[in-house]
Amino acid sequence: MTRVAAVDCGTNSIRLLVADADPVTGELTDLERRMTIVRLGQGVDRTGRLAPEALERTFAACREYAALVKEHGAQRLRFVATSASRDAENRDAFVRGVLDILGVEPEVITGDQEAEFSFTGATRELTGRTDLRRPFLVVDIGGGSTEFVVGDDHVRAARSVDVGCVRMTERHLVRDGAVCDPPTGEQVAAMRADIEAALDRAGETVPLREARTLVGLAGSVTTVSAIAQNLPEYDSEAIHHSRVSLDRVREITEWLLRSTHAERAEVPSMHPGRVDVIGAGALVLLAIMERIGAEEVVVSEHDILDGIAWSVA
Repeated sequence: MTRVAAVDCGTNSIRLLVADADPVTGELTDLERRMTIVRLGQGVDRTGRLAPEALERTFAACREYAALVKEHGAQRLRFVATSASRDAENRDAFVRGVLDILGVEPEVITGDQEAEFSFTGATRELTGRTDLRRPFLVVDIGGGSTEFVVGDDHVRAARSVDVGCVRMTERHLVRDGAVCDPPTGEQVAAMRADIEAALDRAGETVPLREARTLVGLAGSVTTVSAIAQNLPEYDSEAIHHSRVSLDRVREITEWLLRSTHAERAEVPSMHPGRVDVIGAGALVLLAIMERIGAEEVVVSEHDILDGIAWSVA
């Protein structure tokens, strides 16, 4: 048994997992699982740089996580950084800050590596299920990018494309520094066209339509599941391995894109940091399901973070 810690720093959130890994049984036993919305990717699509206030929010979360890692006595720690820090001109400032706080250098991984970790984390406990047909298509809808991975027990093909809930919101739904609330039909159409073009690019590498089970990861997908179940609060156990139909995803997406900030904020399972970007994230999910003809999505709370932990173990 090895006690490991994994940090996944994405465009919208930074997350920590401290767990005991048993390579014999293939089980991860969670000791600590945290998520903080830091919006590291704030403005990166427009400026090409990480904003000072975004860096400080991220470093504050890192200081909190460093204390938890020490408290639990994790033997190994791996810090993986994804889309926003790949794109930024000043990523060296981010690297130095993380190294000073956590004592490890963040690995700014490629989109393909990100996809591999996501697939491992999402499917490790699904491989024995007889009610799920293979191959799996795992989609990880992040803040800045979405990863597509097709595989059975192992990855067959993977591709990362630059459509995520934050990037799409900032690119299409922001006017004069504020999110349009609700967006116009023209804005939604332009966003949908951008997503469809990204799906075309993903399909050049990944045989999307060969998938028999769609597995959806990350906050946009889990929030859609929480809304579909009318949960009184965010409940990881109820969300993990839930199934949401195409019709329900379409219904929720259409509501999110015509609702106001105040209406979305009233959803009890909605994290405050997702209120402005959930419509874009849901639209990415809907476009994927319609493209591949998926009748439902299997929602997983286990994702790239669990894949990172296994890579350490």
